[in-house]
Amino acid sequence: QVQLVESGGGLVQPGGSLRLSCAASGFTFRFYAMNWYRQAAGKERELVATITSTGGSTNYADFVKGRFTISRNNAQNTVYLQMNNLKPEDTAVYYCNVRRTNDYWGQGTQVTVSS
Repeated sequence: QVQLVESGGGLVQPGGSLRLSCAASGFTFRFYAMNWYRQAAGKERELVATITSTGGSTNYADFVKGRFTISRNNAQNTVYLQMNNLKPEDTAVYYCNVRRTNDYWGQGTQVTVSS
């Protein structure tokens, strides 16, 4: 069964950095693109970044371009989100996602950007 387990969230000051990790199991990780989404309180869930199965191509939402970097390690079945120059508006629960015949989600990890 598909499992996605996020970690690495926390409280950080504006301008700070965090690195999120998502450990995947239950499917052949190296065959699938992976996504990071986020959902702020009272808002819709939104796509943050996508990485192809080989890691050869990435895409980002405009609001994180130049600040966030998605990467993956197929040997360790893990996808990462490096977040730099964090802003208060980046505060949200961040979710790892894989789309197969269905969408699968992790439990999420809270990121709070506040002074």
